[in-house]
Amino acid sequence: MCLSMHFIITGKNIDVTPGLKSAVEDKIGKLEKYFTPDTEVHVTLSVEKDRHKIEVTIPVKGNIIRSEQVSNDMYVSVDLVEEIIEKQMKKYKNKIIDRSQDGGNFQKDYVDQDFSDDSDIKIVRTKRFGFKPMYPEDACVQMELLGHNFYVFRNAETDEVNVVYKRRGNTYGLIEPD
Repeated sequence: MCLSMHFIITGKNIDVTPGLKSAVEDKIGKLEKYFTPDTEVHVTLSVEKDRHKIEVTIPVKGNIIRSEQVSNDMYVSVDLVEEIIEKQMKKYKNKIIDRSQDGGNFQKDYVDQDFSDDSDIKIVRTKRFGFKPMYPEDACVQMELLGHNFYVFRNAETDEVNVVYKRRGNTYGLIEPD
């Protein structure tokens, strides 16, 4: 069992049994080699019908490393989430760590280690367009007509740039500036 990272494990519609708690700490504890001992790991386990979901959030240096995995078995979800977080960390290491600063919650060995970054983020297209003021509901209709999963628009009520996006279950979300 990993004792160097600080786990905060909560359950929604599921009892966090000692076996489940141990599985989470053992599996995600494998990531301790990347973090300092005082790193907090927030884990939420939830069950809805046959969907066993684990959400892991690790706040580090003003960024958040996060993954959410769903399967029909909580132990499988735990296995999947650890792999994804490790891949994310290797992929984005140079972007989340500024070498001119200290390593924050990251171990020095991890900060100094180079990973091949064969999937650099490259912007390959830039679009420019005017913002026509519209209501969020109209923006959702426009998004659907375009076949997109998000749409940027100027909100007619607030005159601010907003984003509507498609969520699971045919629902919509709205992102507004703070």
